[in-house]
Amino acid sequence: MPDPNLAPPCGVYCGACEYLDVQCRGCGYQRGRPFWTSHMDIEVCPLYQCCLDRERVEHCGLCPEFPCPLFHQFRDPSLSEEEAERAVLERQDTLLRRVEIGTDAWLVEQERRRR
Repeated sequence: MPDPNLAPPCGVYCGACEYLDVQCRGCGYQRGRPFWTSHMDIEVCPLYQCCLDRERVEHCGLCPEFPCPLFHQFRDPSLSEEEAERAVLERQDTLLRRVEIGTDAWLVEQERRRR
């Protein structure tokens, strides 16, 4: 059975993260407080907070404003501008796929890619 706690609102798959079970249990388990939030001096991931607390949707792809400015602006600061833009577009495509097939099927698909 796929674990929905590994499917955060932003479009990243927690199951493929090198920090899973090392510094983080996954966004759903941590309620939007993955390890990196402390490095950015924020309490909760802004995308998690927006989707689940404000918009009350499972993920960004289900929001009527997707892709919004927050989705485009919130980036990994360790990436170059080009890498960050590519990562945002990948997350956008991933979320569109998740809307198309549903989260459970998306999780199965992501797990198969890891193997």
